[in-house]
Amino acid sequence: MKKTYHICLSSGDEVYCRDEEDYNYCFNSLALAIDETDSVLLADSIMSTHIHECVRSSDPKKLLTRQRYRYAKYFSAKYGRRGRFGERVPFMIEVQGLYHHLAALSYVLRNALHHGVAPTPFAYPFSTVNTLFRKDLGKVHKCELLSARQCHRYLPEHRNCPSGYRMVSDGLILMEDVVDTADVEHLFGSARAFLYYMNRLSGEEWQREQTKDASGKSPIITLDLIEKGVRGQSVEQMLRHEHGRSRYDIMGDLEVCRLIDRDILPSIGKDSVYQLTHAEKLHLAREICNDFKLSQELVKRCLAII
Repeated sequence: MKKTYHICLSSGDEVYCRDEEDYNYCFNSLALAIDETDSVLLADSIMSTHIHECVRSSDPKKLLTRQRYRYAKYFSAKYGRRGRFGERVPFMIEVQGLYHHLAALSYVLRNALHHGVAPTPFAYPFSTVNTLFRKDLGKVHKCELLSARQCHRYLPEHRNCPSGYRMVSDGLILMEDVVDTADVEHLFGSARAFLYYMNRLSGEEWQREQTKDASGKSPIITLDLIEKGVRGQSVEQMLRHEHGRSRYDIMGDLEVCRLIDRDILPSIGKDSVYQLTHAEKLHLAREICNDFKLSQELVKRCLAII
């Protein structure tokens, strides 16, 4: 029997995705695991240091094992990283009841807003938020699709693109083919209601609403609970981001990783941050912080100073 789960997988003190290709492969790993375990994807948001997802599955641990193994194998091969990647035991809760579902889905889809990397949920490309109510919100668009033969270069060896999945030209499995959009849209009810939830401020109203659910078995979904185990930002900071008190013109994890991987490392004859000694990483961290006026926490994360 399938049940709904909210899952959060954190990479700890390093970066989970270093470039756009990583984000695409990360989603593809989830999409393949959804297909292989006969699960259902309701929502996901892939951040630079963690992943949030809402899934319906009869075996969420099996889904996670396949998803994590496939992405860790890719990441380790690409960057020459060794050892376990990501926390040993991801955070997982079962979600029951309409209003618990709405709260969990909303928090996942609004994650980029809470972390201050996008001014609205819809401005963040590595989330399934733009798969919902596409016609009503004017988001229907044509994209260049790859043939089945062309898909192979973006998939693990011996894997075809699953039946019903299409892939766009940059190697990303089309999100709307993976998400059960009909189910999620049914939960929200209408595009107007969906926009309300995407713009609604966090607070006690969310919690009171969830008490309407009859089961009473699911924990009350709050920002504090959803972000449990994610490092780097407090709930207070996330609430300030939710109010729009953020700057979006400064360098984030993706931009800093691009600077390190494409500009700095080639200039010193290195292919990956995982080839650097600890002393070399600390030296580079000081230089980058001074030159670009960035926080030590951000730079250390992008240099995998663990």
